[in-house]
Amino acid sequence: MNVNQALPIDVAVGILLKANGDVLLACRPEGKPFAGYWEFPGGKVEQDESVFDALKREFEEEVGVQILSADPWCGVEHVYPHAHVRLHFFISRAWKGEAQAREGQKLAWQGSVAVEPVLPATIPLLEWLDRIRYGEPL
Repeated sequence: MNVNQALPIDVAVGILLKANGDVLLACRPEGKPFAGYWEFPGGKVEQDESVFDALKREFEEEVGVQILSADPWCGVEHVYPHAHVRLHFFISRAWKGEAQAREGQKLAWQGSVAVEPVLPATIPLLEWLDRIRYGEPL
C-alpha cells in the first residue's frame, strides 16, 4: 500500500510553553526517520488510548516531564515519505519536572525558534505559535 493511501497514524504532540514564551524542542535521534530534525516532543497514540493520555505518557517516557494540564490547540495531517500522520497539538503551561533527554535526543528551549532543520509539518505552525506566545491576534 502506498503511504499516501494509508490511514493516518494519530500522534500526540506537546508544546511546553514557559511564562517567558520559550518552548521546548527535541532533535530526532539517529536511527529514526528525519534524524537531526527538530520537532515538538510527542509520539504515537496507542490503541484504546486517548490522545491526551498518549501525550502524558510520551512526555514522561521521552523527556521525564509530567504534564499536569494541556489545552488542545490544532490538528495537522502531513504525509511524509515513511508515514501519513495526523498530529494533535496541545499547549501546556503546567508540568512537573525538568526536561531530560531520555532517548538520546538533544533538547533546546527556544524563544524565537532558531534551531534547524525543523520537521516540515511543524514549520507552518511556528508563526501561529508566535502569535499565541506574544499575544498577537490569530
